[in-house]
Amino acid sequence: MSNSADSPGTGSSPAPKHRFRPVRVLTAAVFALAGLIFFTSFNTAKGTNIRTDDSLLRLSDLIHERSRENGELNESNAALRDDVDALAERDDGSTRAEDEKLAALEKNAGTQKVSGEGLTVTLNDAPPDATAKLPGYPEPQPDYLVIHQQDLQAVVNALWQGGAKGIKVMDQRLISTSAVRCVGNTLILQGRVYSPPYKITAVGDPEKLQKALTASPAIQNYMVYVNVYGLGWKVTEDGTVTLPGYSGTVDLRYAEPVE
Repeated sequence: MSNSADSPGTGSSPAPKHRFRPVRVLTAAVFALAGLIFFTSFNTAKGTNIRTDDSLLRLSDLIHERSRENGELNESNAALRDDVDALAERDDGSTRAEDEKLAALEKNAGTQKVSGEGLTVTLNDAPPDATAKLPGYPEPQPDYLVIHQQDLQAVVNALWQGGAKGIKVMDQRLISTSAVRCVGNTLILQGRVYSPPYKITAVGDPEKLQKALTASPAIQNYMVYVNVYGLGWKVTEDGTVTLPGYSGTVDLRYAEPVE
């Protein structure tokens, strides 16, 4: 408890001093920094909108250019692989059993062409002005009207379960390390970008492939959106088709900790 000499209001006690408040200094610094940012932004923009459609278009062009370059590199890699295979066919001292084992491994790896009866599944976005076609369903959200990654994966998984000997998505052969991924309503597959409609072709027994598609719970769910909102779905038997061998790199890539 304070004594009387320290109590405010007495003649002998000095006037109370204001405490130093670092919060006030910090607030002033924040406002000063904000002002500097606004001034810099104004100088950079020169009265124009920094987030223009032109910048987005340039980014889109860059993505498609990189996709085209990756496609050309894949073609070049395929040509080089053919040269290597031609050189490997020369007598290298391997036995016939070893050659047959190597051929079987290449076939299973998807690096060689595969031919047979084929079936193609085509998926497409619904019309942007689509409405619910059946009673009891809500009007569609934008998310309902586009193809998603899980839709493509469902088709690929069903075709594998149906005994497909090989699968091609768009113009690329799938292998065990292939990842079917979507960003927005675009497909990114092995470094290349695609837009709908998406075509998935499989070589195998068409009847078994059809049954596998019909039996898939994920595709059954997709078919609800086909019937209600008009998502695209088409299955065609192609007769005899030949799928290309995978021409990209087969090296596994993984993250490493920074030292």
